[in-house]
Amino acid sequence: MEIHKRNRLSTLAIAILNYNGISWFEKFLQGILDYSPNSTIYVIDNASTDDSISYLQKNFPSVRIIQNKKNLGYAGGYNEGLQSITEDIYCLLNSDVEVTENWTVPILELFNENKNIAAIQPKIRNYKQKDYFEFAGAAGGFMDNLGYLFCRGRVFFSLEKDEGQYNDNREIFWATGACLFIRKKDFWENQGFDADFFAHMEEIDLCWRLKNKGKIIYYCADSMVYHVGGGTLDVYNPEKTYLNFRNNLLMLIKNLPSNKVLWIFILRLLLDGLAGIRFLFSNGWKHCWAIIRAHFSVYHMLPKYLKKRKAGIDNYYDKKYIIFQYFVKKRNTYIRLK
Repeated sequence: MEIHKRNRLSTLAIAILNYNGISWFEKFLQGILDYSPNSTIYVIDNASTDDSISYLQKNFPSVRIIQNKKNLGYAGGYNEGLQSITEDIYCLLNSDVEVTENWTVPILELFNENKNIAAIQPKIRNYKQKDYFEFAGAAGGFMDNLGYLFCRGRVFFSLEKDEGQYNDNREIFWATGACLFIRKKDFWENQGFDADFFAHMEEIDLCWRLKNKGKIIYYCADSMVYHVGGGTLDVYNPEKTYLNFRNNLLMLIKNLPSNKVLWIFILRLLLDGLAGIRFLFSNGWKHCWAIIRAHFSVYHMLPKYLKKRKAGIDNYYDKKYIIFQYFVKKRNTYIRLK
């Protein structure tokens, strides 16, 4: 009886968060059904105003639909919808992702081999340039000592061609929310996503909290998907800029070690100001204003986030000062960073 219990394979739920995403279902949902045997497919609908629900009911009757009463964003939408899902492993999959044959198999094998692995991401390639890594996740996420995020395969705005340089399964700091496999138990024991983030970086915040509890985040090169990107908010949308800058600062306040949080926060405010000036001359006033809005929002939310603080691990970063390395030293690949 004990042997049977220990060797029981984990059950998998693929949960796709949707808001007005009929075009993505037309393009990618059949492939998800075809290439995801022994899993249950759910669509968590974030109060869409299009015909998403009726389209799914007519064309994909095997897909289980969970309807949220309002648009709660990525973080709140998943927190709400996942409460109705009972499988052992969640795969939180963006609707603008094309999966490949047997993509779930090596990931489930990693989960069954190591019970301390809490979350895994596959290799994320660019749907529009299929030989290249994609911005959101690439070959696994990391963070430098100032809280700047990057990936193996993507540093700031530079994407690498996939030439097998990251074909190893290995531990990473954060796994992308575009295709995040996570144990149900670990998700809920760590209170799920921070709903105040609404969208962007909530998965990184969760991964950081998991690591603070001694859990492992992993990258699986043996599994690959293709991500369109910008399916919810386009990369040039000022609202995306606002959320990214705001949520990055909130995450640092919440998770940085006590001896580092103040000086890093102050330095990041200054560096964000420089980024705002850069945006002013490249992407326009709206993006500069988005950063200003983000800072005022952080000031407003500061008391709340100080209460959320739990001193984080001190070895959270992989490289140092990548903003200097990238913009001054012109080191634009993960391998060249120091």
